[in-house]
Amino acid sequence: MVVNRAVIDVVFTRGSGWIPNVVREDGELKLMLAAGADANHEPRTFTFPIGEAHLAVIREDLARHLLLWSAVLPLCDAAGTRGRLDENAAVALLDPVLLSPPADVDALFRRIRWDRSRLVAHGADVDLLERGQVCEAMRAATEGANEKRAQEYHADRRRAERGAVLGPLDAGILRYTGQYLHGATIPRRMPGAVDPALLPQVMRVIATAEQSCAGMRIGLDPRRGKRATDKRDWDRMAATVDAAVRHAYPELVDDAVRTVSFLMCSEAADRARSTPVEDDEEAADEHADVGAGARKTALSFTDDKGSEKKWLRDGPRTASAEFWEFVADRSASDNEVFTIEDEEMGEGIQLHFYADSIARITTVRHGEAGSDPQYQVEYSLVDGISGYRKLVSAFVRGGCAALEPHGPWMSDVAEFERARRRRDAR
Repeated sequence: MVVNRAVIDVVFTRGSGWIPNVVREDGELKLMLAAGADANHEPRTFTFPIGEAHLAVIREDLARHLLLWSAVLPLCDAAGTRGRLDENAAVALLDPVLLSPPADVDALFRRIRWDRSRLVAHGADVDLLERGQVCEAMRAATEGANEKRAQEYHADRRRAERGAVLGPLDAGILRYTGQYLHGATIPRRMPGAVDPALLPQVMRVIATAEQSCAGMRIGLDPRRGKRATDKRDWDRMAATVDAAVRHAYPELVDDAVRTVSFLMCSEAADRARSTPVEDDEEAADEHADVGAGARKTALSFTDDKGSEKKWLRDGPRTASAEFWEFVADRSASDNEVFTIEDEEMGEGIQLHFYADSIARITTVRHGEAGSDPQYQVEYSLVDGISGYRKLVSAFVRGGCAALEPHGPWMSDVAEFERARRRRDAR
């Protein structure tokens, strides 16, 4: 079987590989461009016929060549991953874009969809583009593309749609944190990205933020995994930094203020993740003299899935460190109840992460002659992961008796449920 293949000869190409080429396919002149992607994420290639007069302009006039590219790209996008290019619509653009007077081209671009970012990348004057003077804007066009310029333009347009217009200091701060292009990017310190003349002002803003949150920390939240951090700590630090920066620099836009607080919180979270668990403040309390006579010597940790882990006092790590690692390894949306039990003393605590509550359980009477043991169960509300850490540390130091100051404790289940509903309503 013989398969007929089109013979394609390149007639005209520019130095930049993405600018459309003019080819001759089986004797017919066509514009060929790569745009969009197929189902396998590979670039798609489109062609449509042009005339000799169009080729002459494309050869001689870079600006008109780029304007045609900008006008055709939306048609390629409309073709999607498998659709055909609307050749009639593409051909209909040739004379108006390549052969019409500048005023008519400007008028056309006010009526059609076109890709601004391509023109900006190739040196278009942004102010003139925004005023609809596309031909004048392309007087300084270049064959080489500056993609970062196009990305910054796109980011500025997104901000403008939200009503945010950056001043020089705003822009400098966003460049310093690496968030000028993408607000979701993890912020970093990039002084080299800032205009040296502006850098001292940027550093004064950063110093204000650092002073405002000095001494604050963001702890880990093992309920959400080994690297998760305490959302309340994060929100508290962010609010502190926001307030200080807004007070000192009221002219800054929200984007700039937010990126500074994001930087401070991200760095604090990284410090928490790199701190050994044994250095945790609550775990360190276990070595204090308070309640030393009642400190636990052996504990059993369990979860709601039947997993169990034993801890002995003569081991290398504290009970709190071992327990919170146990939680971080096993906590999940369907595994939110964890227990610490001292079998020898007949007491324990049960942590209910789904309800921000805890139960302390003490043995009132041991089972004898086949009878069941009798337990006293008391409930209390817990204020976030920091509250849980305090309670776990107190229990490890002194058992259920050491939990008394952390109440109130309620033995009536109905009373406790009413208290929980009142809290949740707030």
